[in-house]
Amino acid sequence: MELQTNINEITIYGGTSAFIIVDMQNDFVHPDGKLFSPNAQKIISPIKLLIDKARQSGVKIIYTQDTHFHDDPIEFPIWGEHVVKGSWGWQIIDELKPLTHDIVIEKLRYDAFFGTPLEHILKIYGIENVIVAGTVANICVLHTVSSARLHNYNVIVPVDAISALTEFDYSLTLRQMDFLYKVKFTKAELIQFQNS
Repeated sequence: MELQTNINEITIYGGTSAFIIVDMQNDFVHPDGKLFSPNAQKIISPIKLLIDKARQSGVKIIYTQDTHFHDDPIEFPIWGEHVVKGSWGWQIIDELKPLTHDIVIEKLRYDAFFGTPLEHILKIYGIENVIVAGTVANICVLHTVSSARLHNYNVIVPVDAISALTEFDYSLTLRQMDFLYKVKFTKAELIQFQNS
């Protein structure tokens, strides 16, 4: 059964908004990556479009970088070795490289809020709205969205800028985001920012 989501044009104020780009790293997005997800390549262009629009409007750009050490005892038994700190696979893909004034959050687990300074950073900058994009939709994206909502942020998800391993996982993610967290769904081209 196909999930029906309401896709709306959204306008938000750039100065109180952050764009969180989840785990767009070589191991997940590049064909030579250890956990390559082919669908992740489809979301590079929508994310790039949003980055370009966000930069012009004072939106805080935040990248998450999934980070593991060579002997991670929790995730490696599940997924195998991936995104080892300092490796090529750990790097954010060339197409979406952060600029020097962007913020990069190294996270050890699925949730970008867990054990990181993300919440503190959002508070420092007076962020009220977070746009979340990236991969993998039903894992790190969903966990980050859930924490953002539980921290009472307005969460916006461009459905063309998140990817999953399967269509089932993608649809399940949208269902959970809608049913549990009431996020706002849109597409990259439908997000407009008011300049700060």
